[in-house]
Amino acid sequence: MSWIDTFKSKKTTAEEAVKVIKSGDNVFIPISSGAPQTLIPAMVDRGHELNDVKILHFSTLGPARYTDPEYEGHFRHIALFVGGNTREAVNEGRADYVPVFYHEAPALFKEGVYALDVAMIHVSPPDEHGFCSYGVAVDATKPAAESAKVVIAEVNPNMPRTLGDSFIHVRNIDYIVPTDYQLEEYPAADFTETHAKIAEHIAGLIEDGATVQLGIGAIPEAVLTYLDDKSDLGVHTEMFSDGLIELIERGVVTCTEKTLHPGKIIATFLMGSRKLYDFVDNNPMIEFRPVHYVNDPFVIAQNNRMVAINSALQVDFTGQICADSMGHKIYSGFGGQLDFIRGAAHSERGKPIIALPATAKEGEVSRIVPELYPGGGVVTTRADVHYVVTEYGVANLHGRTIRERVKALVEIAAPQFRDELTARAKELKYI
Repeated sequence: MSWIDTFKSKKTTAEEAVKVIKSGDNVFIPISSGAPQTLIPAMVDRGHELNDVKILHFSTLGPARYTDPEYEGHFRHIALFVGGNTREAVNEGRADYVPVFYHEAPALFKEGVYALDVAMIHVSPPDEHGFCSYGVAVDATKPAAESAKVVIAEVNPNMPRTLGDSFIHVRNIDYIVPTDYQLEEYPAADFTETHAKIAEHIAGLIEDGATVQLGIGAIPEAVLTYLDDKSDLGVHTEMFSDGLIELIERGVVTCTEKTLHPGKIIATFLMGSRKLYDFVDNNPMIEFRPVHYVNDPFVIAQNNRMVAINSALQVDFTGQICADSMGHKIYSGFGGQLDFIRGAAHSERGKPIIALPATAKEGEVSRIVPELYPGGGVVTTRADVHYVVTEYGVANLHGRTIRERVKALVEIAAPQFRDELTARAKELKYI
């Protein structure tokens, strides 16, 4: 049978396809705009027929009705990274959070920690050889599809055909659900003067020819606007957003100086606008690969002058970074922060950077604190931290004593908190 005949024989509706899901199954859903927006509601509509179905995914865009109170006992979300649509359920006890390094997530499926019964994926139409692209969500999606007993795929002409290690053949899909809708978009973050000052300090740390990791949010968006005077930058990142397009088109990002995959932008998933999705479609400069490769610290470290830019909720006097929780309340997850911090730390002339505004709640609360809030988790350890950047400057903590760290962090804290922080440091005998 030709792949075309195979494709036709597997076509069905979302309602028919999700009937394969049974009580007690583990079901995987892709990250961000890779989440299949036809299959998910079809599955949820069957919710009251099912019991104890575990839904595993990283942060997604769109509704997450399976976390609603009415489906308690029917669905249980296992969050590998907590997003805005599942945060309430996690913190109210209707869903669970798994602290895990992003690059290690595929091993949870392959080694059977979470043996997947069904992977519901979202792919591009097949090419002339029968291969569909995972598009904007290769990351843990490709390993999940390769591990699951059953693969259900939405095939959507609006999914970009991204290149790299990013394909699945139609013969490896069990049920094919043709769809045609626009992918969920993620608007560019607005950044303030505070974010711009942070970005300016970060840009001062980036050399010509460096390879950068740029995520999403106000600080990465601001950093992109301060790189105009750089040349031959490379990109090795778990994800990127629209702001990178202009730097590529202006020749700031060329990837020619990269020591790993020269000439190529390496990423594992994508979140942005339709313009970005169209830009990556069949773009040979951009390669998507699974997250166990892209985020592997030993792979990242092969990029000389690797600059990793990550954020934090709090930094304590000793340099511990809290990035996934606000006290006992889970806010996000480990993601790829430590993957890239450690990768950049082991890169020749690499620079791991933690960036954050000095205050929260409109200046009422310092993010640089004597100790993390009770229950606050350490995502990046004090021994992993190198550069901490706020709008007030840069503190290089690497190899510094606790006494030196406290002084450096107080210097980049908001001025209105410096006396209070200094007094507390003296009470603790840090200085």
